[in-house]
Amino acid sequence: MKLVRGLWKLLVGIKDGLVLIAMLIFFGTLFLALSIKPNSTLPSSGALVIDLDGTLVEQPAETDPLTLLAGNGGIARETRLRDLERALQAAAESNGVKAIVLDLDSFAGGEQATIAAAGRALDKARAAGKPILAYATGYGDDGYQLASHATEVWLNPLGGVILTGPGGSRLYYKGLMDRLGITAKIYRVGAFKSAVEPYMRSDQSPEAREANQALANALWSTWTAEVGKARPKAKLAAYVERPTAIIGEAGGRMSQAALNAGLVDRLGDRNAFDSRVAAIAGSAGGSSLNGFKAIPLDRWASAHPEKSGGTPIGVLTVAGDIVDGDAPPGAAGGTTISDLLLDELGRKRTKALVVRVDSPGGSVTGAETIRSAILQAKGLGLPVVVSMGGLAASGGYWISTPADRIIADPATITGSIGVFGILPTFQGSLAKLGLSADGVKTTPLSGEPDVFRGTSPQFDAMMQGSIEDVYRRFTGLVAQSRKLPIERVREIAEGRVWAGATARQIGLVDGFGSVDDAIAEAAKLAKLDPAKVRPLYIEKPLNPWKEMIRSLIDPDNDSSEAGSRTFWGGVANGPDQALVVALANARRVLGGPAIQVRCLECASAATPPRPADIRAARSLLAWAVR
Repeated sequence: MKLVRGLWKLLVGIKDGLVLIAMLIFFGTLFLALSIKPNSTLPSSGALVIDLDGTLVEQPAETDPLTLLAGNGGIARETRLRDLERALQAAAESNGVKAIVLDLDSFAGGEQATIAAAGRALDKARAAGKPILAYATGYGDDGYQLASHATEVWLNPLGGVILTGPGGSRLYYKGLMDRLGITAKIYRVGAFKSAVEPYMRSDQSPEAREANQALANALWSTWTAEVGKARPKAKLAAYVERPTAIIGEAGGRMSQAALNAGLVDRLGDRNAFDSRVAAIAGSAGGSSLNGFKAIPLDRWASAHPEKSGGTPIGVLTVAGDIVDGDAPPGAAGGTTISDLLLDELGRKRTKALVVRVDSPGGSVTGAETIRSAILQAKGLGLPVVVSMGGLAASGGYWISTPADRIIADPATITGSIGVFGILPTFQGSLAKLGLSADGVKTTPLSGEPDVFRGTSPQFDAMMQGSIEDVYRRFTGLVAQSRKLPIERVREIAEGRVWAGATARQIGLVDGFGSVDDAIAEAAKLAKLDPAKVRPLYIEKPLNPWKEMIRSLIDPDNDSSEAGSRTFWGGVANGPDQALVVALANARRVLGGPAIQVRCLECASAATPPRPADIRAARSLLAWAVR
């Protein structure tokens, strides 16, 4: 019988393998068929349509095709910032682009600094004489930050503008962990390393409140300055401070209140907006009544590839959580990024290095692997400039320490120079189930960390000592890199998070600018003409097979997620999404490495949790509310 069962399992395995191969062949053939279009040329003129369905990111994440095929998670659409910037630059120089359309109805946001960079690219196109028209059913902080750079901001009469500013509640897990019987053994250094507080408290400490309030105030000040400059006639301060009164004066109509305050220019539905664009960019003709000549962003960007001529300046992308080993795009695998850089250095074609950082940190060993590779570039005599995106905190700052210069955005979230470790133990959980654990030891550390009975004092002392040693190394690297006394570094460290505007004042960054400014700075340090260099991006490309499957599965057909992509749907589903994401992030941290240099205070702007974490969080939530 065992032989028969074994043979049956082998046959089933062969069958599953053949089915998978057949599916890949089918989807590959279908993809090729759909890719061959009779009219694949770009329209000679029209409006460049920037439909930001999803988030604006530094580096799109790669999606697991098996997850997509099984339907176990939605597809997170992401637009890469540099593709958008390049497309807008080409549009500004093109006579065929008559207007630029910002479709923000399904925009899910992005980091404040990332949106600010896109806003600057819109400003350049606007200065070149291109009309920019933005449309949405409703605007939140992220959408309005981007829309404010348009020449015309349209709002659906049934919509509104809701500006909340940074801040809000944060989930604390101590009560839930007590209910589940989970004990979090916490090791940390830094009075402001409040990332671990949700696992040991039911509210924030005074130190955490002080730091979080200062960060929120700095980010809000930068946001209002940017939007105020883009729309100087808007009554922004009054609208934010007295929303109820202003909406009441408009008879309760949020859209009319936004129009009266100068936040938007016109009220109209999609048909009215399309008709307005058609009047500027030309009518599409045919059976479409209000359609306009549209130039899709993806096709426009593909038709205008990145610069290929000039002396190459390497641009190493470090985006997402820093993890050990290999990782796909969207996560910063220490080994992956190190190998990419070392392979490029071996080709001896780059004359300087720019490290583009957009990461909240993560594994300390992963961060050190990346930092070590960057030091190899410095050892070859290459100037190194760090360009900080929306996030360069904790481990993101660790890998920035080899830089000759650090350039950030005023809204960059950085600092968080601190270290922590969390180990969950389950003696309480076992007791609730009537279980217990016992055993023997040959050394004081036998069986440690003992998740069944709790860790020993010897193990706790060893872990705390390791955390303190890593913290000394971290602060030492910062002191050496920034040429600051170690006492001064300890004052501004201790895990405290800073906005870029403040980070420049205290010496953590050297100046403000974009990645293009960082490339120009690297060229000058290498004694090259900035006008004669080009970026050579050092990053792992997205897997073409996975992208093929991704492109064939249309997320718009997922009815379970469709409602959340509208403005009012997002408002309704926001609390549920926030709770699930918070629980998923907690699972990710508790399941992470024992020693972490991670900024969890940046969770709202950090990379989204993995689909597996979200599914586990939903299951846990369903159990907890029974």
